Amino acid sequence: MSSLCKELVTLQLGHYSNFVGTHWWNLQDASLSEELGEINSDVAFREGRTIDGQVTYTPRLIAMDLKGSLQTLRQEGCLYSTNKESSPISWEGPVTLHQESPVSKNPFLLDLDKLETGVLLAQVDSCDQANSSGAFGAGSVNRQLERVAKSYALEGSVRVWSDFLRIHLHPRTVSVIHQYNHGGETHRLEAFGQGEPLLQGPVLEDVEDRLHFFIEECDNLQGFQVLCDLTNGFSGLGSKVTELLQDSYGGKGVLTWGMVPVTHPDSTPMKDIYHVINTALGMVHMANNSSFFCPLTLRGGLGRRPAGPPVAFPHLTYDPSLWYHSSSVLALALDALTAPCRLRQNGVPVGQMADLLTGSGRKVVAAYGALPLPMMQGATLPDALSSCADALPWRPLSSCPDGGGGQCFAQLLTLRGLDEQRLVSRALNGPQAPNALHGLKSGEDVLASYMASFYPTGDLAMHLLSSPSLLTPPFPRVFSSDLGEQGCLQSRCLAPGAAPPTVSSVPVLSCLQSGPALGPWLAELHRAVGALNIRRLAPSFLSQGPELSEYQDALEQLRLLARCYRDDNRGAAHFSSEDSDDDSDD
Repeated sequence: MSSLCKELVTLQLGHYSNFVGTHWWNLQDASLSEELGEINSDVAFREGRTIDGQVTYTPRLIAMDLKGSLQTLRQEGCLYSTNKESSPISWEGPVTLHQESPVSKNPFLLDLDKLETGVLLAQVDSCDQANSSGAFGAGSVNRQLERVAKSYALEGSVRVWSDFLRIHLHPRTVSVIHQYNHGGETHRLEAFGQGEPLLQGPVLEDVEDRLHFFIEECDNLQGFQVLCDLTNGFSGLGSKVTELLQDSYGGKGVLTWGMVPVTHPDSTPMKDIYHVINTALGMVHMANNSSFFCPLTLRGGLGRRPAGPPVAFPHLTYDPSLWYHSSSVLALALDALTAPCRLRQNGVPVGQMADLLTGSGRKVVAAYGALPLPMMQGATLPDALSSCADALPWRPLSSCPDGGGGQCFAQLLTLRGLDEQRLVSRALNGPQAPNALHGLKSGEDVLASYMASFYPTGDLAMHLLSSPSLLTPPFPRVFSSDLGEQGCLQSRCLAPGAAPPTVSSVPVLSCLQSGPALGPWLAELHRAVGALNIRRLAPSFLSQGPELSEYQDALEQLRLLARCYRDDNRGAAHFSSEDSDDDSDD
């Protein structure tokens, strides 16, 4: 079994992607307390040292956002002192001082500040100050917050992603695009054509410099994971960034996740048109430049008018209108979806993950998740799956219905949170076994047999991890009251007036899937965008790029991409086909 660490560099492009990414990094930070656990944190984190010799442990991350998006977060972070001396003032005339009030911090950020100085821990335990030894940054905050044992209700105070960031970032992580504003009505990055030309000149040099810094210290780089906003101008920037990664690091895998919030603040009918066009163009270009592309959203569809309500989970009570909530659900899913490439033993590099799923030019995959996997306290995996014999327990995370008619090309499953004793039934075989699942002798056999009842054909790979996803402050309290502390269903109802337990971990089942269901889903997106008279409805979109011919070519590529998912497998790689003109969309 190989335990060689294969590093991963993460790029987060856009505000909602940074929301999801912040929750994802918080989840990784929570697992750092598990020494030699199943997840190798060195894959995503890097060790460094300050000028004072303090060891640091920070994400191997480049996070891009717009001017005004950081609020209380310093772009250069606070772990490494820059020691910049102020320039002497030679002006001898009158000086007018304009002082801006500092941005207020929410209770969680205020507690983090107290942890930095040991004040909060002194309030909890005056005899035991913060641990000053070992790596500082990731992990140390988690251990200290566990001692404080506080929960936070930040729903009314989270404005930007840094409002709930619990770890320190490296000075090379945050990159601010000053040409466009995060808020306000002017200089907004709203169109695909605005984002594409950004990656040139100083911005290109800045991105290349940051990439070189993180990559040069890697011994066995496996590739990149890119989280990119799909509905705004970052879709254009992401298309160029993934193209840069493909051209400069062609032998490395690139997993790209297109992030779509359920709602957009201050949306208008014209902005809704922009959103769906950006989605289509970004999907085509980023899929072409990536090992695979997977949209992640809790929205009922990717069109201007969603086909249905936001995704509902049986045991979640999240508010779809709050980015703080919806991004936490997607991050919980992403934690499981990306676990295979971060395993300490028998990890699967991102390139191999893509090879399993992307045959015949099928570069777009769909994600599904059971968040959490519904099971009673003390139950086994056969028990849980037997109760879901008529329908799969997961919900769509890409807005693509799980309606392949029992057909699937390939699937990658990850199960987290069940130890070895709970993977099989306690009563094997014989008359005591309620059904065939209870007679199987390994968790892999149980899961494979269950999946075969829904998808008899297609490739299936799976990874079973005993460690659950750990939830620590400030993960929002989005779980229903019928769940216990370990995320399992409680057999007894709460007493009247009793507070529900705080869920600290959950079992999760996630799936990445390539199948025929993606064909009609992509074809519908093509029809929705193709039906728009862009020169009449959104002439300003084309005025900012791309050219009309490039726009039409991208729509044609989207149509051909949808055809790759036909079960007759006539689609060809790179979205091209010799007989593309003799068929219409499904």
